[in-house]
Amino acid sequence: MGVEELGTDAEGNAKTVAKPGKKESVFHRLYVGTGAFDVVGKRKRWYLFFGTLVLVCLLSMIFRGFNIGIEFEGGTQIQMPANGTHGVITEDQAKESFQKALGRPATETQKVGTGNASTIQIRTDTLNAGDVAKVKQGLFQDLGPKGVNGQPSVQAISDSAVSASWGGEISQKALLALAVFLVAVVIFLAIYFDARMAVAALVSLLHDILVTAGVYSLVGFEVTPATVIGLLTILGFSLYDTVVVFDKVRENTRGLLGLTRRTYGEAANLALNQTLMRSFNTAFIALLPILGLLIVGYVLLGSGTLQDLALVQLTGTLVGVLSSVALATPLLVDLKMRDPKYVQQAERVRQRRVSQERKAAGAGDFDASDDDALAKELRKEKAYAAAASVPNRIQKQRPSGKPAGKRKR
Repeated sequence: MGVEELGTDAEGNAKTVAKPGKKESVFHRLYVGTGAFDVVGKRKRWYLFFGTLVLVCLLSMIFRGFNIGIEFEGGTQIQMPANGTHGVITEDQAKESFQKALGRPATETQKVGTGNASTIQIRTDTLNAGDVAKVKQGLFQDLGPKGVNGQPSVQAISDSAVSASWGGEISQKALLALAVFLVAVVIFLAIYFDARMAVAALVSLLHDILVTAGVYSLVGFEVTPATVIGLLTILGFSLYDTVVVFDKVRENTRGLLGLTRRTYGEAANLALNQTLMRSFNTAFIALLPILGLLIVGYVLLGSGTLQDLALVQLTGTLVGVLSSVALATPLLVDLKMRDPKYVQQAERVRQRRVSQERKAAGAGDFDASDDDALAKELRKEKAYAAAASVPNRIQKQRPSGKPAGKRKR
C-alpha cells in the first residue's frame, strides 16, 4: 500500500502524488519542497513567539541598558600585556593596582586574547596626563608587564583618550545610514513587488534590529562602532533572504484570483517550503566565516574589534533567517487577506472542496439534487438512445458467379 503526499506539477501547482513503499522522511520533503512544515497555517504561534522575544528585548534595553564602549561615552583606556614578572596578570590584580594608584576604581577591566597575545584593558573616565603617569608607574611597580623583548618596561603600557563627541558623531551617522537604508528598501520592494510585501519586509527588518540589540543588552556585550557596522551588514543578509522567499511567493500566486486550486496562504506556504532549505543552507554557509572570524580573530589574535563584528553578525544572521521564514511570509499573508478579492477567492476554494467531498462521499449513488451529476446522467441517456436508433448497415449481396474486382474497360 503506497502513501500519498503533497507534490507539485510542472507549473508549480500542488497535487497529491502516490508514492509506493515507505513514507518519505522530513529531510527529503524539505529538499524537494513538498511541504514539510505548515508555517503559514500556524502563524499565530509564530506571532506569539516573536512578540515575546521582542518584549523581552525591549524590557532588557529599558531596564538593563547597554554596555556602551569608550568610543561612545569618552574616557581613557590603558592597555598592557597580560604577562608580567610574577606570571600571568589577572583582571583583579589590574583593578587593585589602578585603585591603589588613584584611590578610585576603574570603570571596567577585561582580558582580551589568549597566550602571549593576551592583553589587559583598563577603561575609566577621562584622566589628565598626571593621573595617567601615576597609573602607569603603579602598574609597572606592582605587576611588571613585559614588552616585546620579554623584559619589564613602562613603555609596554600604552594609553589612549577618546572624546565623547566622536562617539556621538559616529552614532548620528549610523542612525542616518539606517534610516536611508530602510527608506530605500521600502521604495525598492514597493516597486519590485507591491506595497504589502514592502511592509512585511520592513517589519521583519525592524524585528531583526530590535532582537539583535536586545541580545547585546541581555548578555552585556560591549557596544562599539564595530558593533554598529556589523548591525548594518546583517540587514542586507536579512533582506536578501526575504526577497528570495517573496519572489517565489509571487511566482506561485501569479493568476491565483482566477483559480480555485488553493488559497493565497496555501500558495505562500508552498513557496516558503520550496525555498526553506535554500535559506537554511545560505545561513549555514554564511555562519562558517563568521565563526572563523570569532574564533581565529578574537580567541587566537585577541582583537576586540573582530569580536564585536563577529558577535553582531552571528546574532543577526540567525535572527534574520528565522524572521524571513516565519515572520515576513505569514505577515504578508495576513496583509493580503485584508483584500476582499483574496477573501472571495478563498471562499471559492472552500466551496469547490466541499463540492468535491460531497461527490466523493456519494460516489456510485445517483443524487438528483446534484445538478452536475444530473446533467451528466441526462447526457449519457441521450447518447444511449441515439446509438440505439441507428439501423445496422447491411452489405449489398453480389450476384453469384461474378467475382468481385475492377470493371474492365
